[in-house]
Amino acid sequence: MSRQPQTNRLAAARIAAASGRYEEALGAYLELLGPEPLNSALFAELLAVRGQLVQIRGTTELLHQQREANILAGKQELVRLRADPALADPRRLERHGATIYSQHDEDGIIAEIFRRIGAESRIFFEFGVEDGLECNTHALLHQGWRGGWAEASAAHAEAIRRRFRIVLDAGRLKLATSLVSRENIDEVVRALALPGEIDLLSIDIDGNDYWVFKALEATRPRVAVIEYNAKFPPPMKHVMAYQPERAWAGTDYYGCSLQSLTELATAKGYSLVGCNITGVNAFFVRSDLVGEHFATPATAAHLYQPPRYELFRMGAFETGHPADFGMWVEG
Repeated sequence: MSRQPQTNRLAAARIAAASGRYEEALGAYLELLGPEPLNSALFAELLAVRGQLVQIRGTTELLHQQREANILAGKQELVRLRADPALADPRRLERHGATIYSQHDEDGIIAEIFRRIGAESRIFFEFGVEDGLECNTHALLHQGWRGGWAEASAAHAEAIRRRFRIVLDAGRLKLATSLVSRENIDEVVRALALPGEIDLLSIDIDGNDYWVFKALEATRPRVAVIEYNAKFPPPMKHVMAYQPERAWAGTDYYGCSLQSLTELATAKGYSLVGCNITGVNAFFVRSDLVGEHFATPATAAHLYQPPRYELFRMGAFETGHPADFGMWVEG
């Protein structure tokens, strides 16, 4: 094959540089110049491209260093917060927070709750899981649990079918592609063939969480993890007006206050046992199972955690490489 004419190769080098493909452009210029760079204009262009590449690499490294510093600062702040003497009561849950696949530190708290009260069916139900990689029940699949997910997004549901095919095909995970509402929550439970009692319910739909929990009757979880709006501390009562099709707009108009959620849970036979350190999720245990296992008084005022979303943005819950799911075997 004949070699591309020099004028065409020069044009290609310049296009690559203009498009930000600096490594490709640098290679093209070096090839054009050959072992003895006598063309001063061409050599000047090469130096300019090299300068751009060095600058970008430097910027990338600086951003990487800044991110690492933020993560370290976030983790240090997390340690400081958990060392608060107010959390020293061994019956409190905040110091047990840990991350495997949860967005914040819910994995550790869920594990600690079941360490105290025991797990029976090892069946979960979670909705609002997105692609399933970052949610409150992903880690439980690795521990032999089974259950159901509901996800309204068709794209996320397809990602779940693709990535979690192993457990879907085995029947350990069932998926409902549905926008969960107070009108259809029991229908979704029946479609997933969930029993009348399960171990864990997790609700995170950034809006109608309160209303859906209130309407749920088809199954009775022993433990419920539900998102609350920490902007409104106890004793403030706030519940977002019910809107079946509403999606979160990224504002503070979502969900309900911890006070309102706790009063609803109490009416349904549950006790508040704690909140996670970022003030995102509240944890409830069926009242007949609480015993002496958890901190008292079981009130929103005593167990409330304020919003600390900056910990997530800083990377305080980073666990290393991006999450995935596949077949694992015991070595």
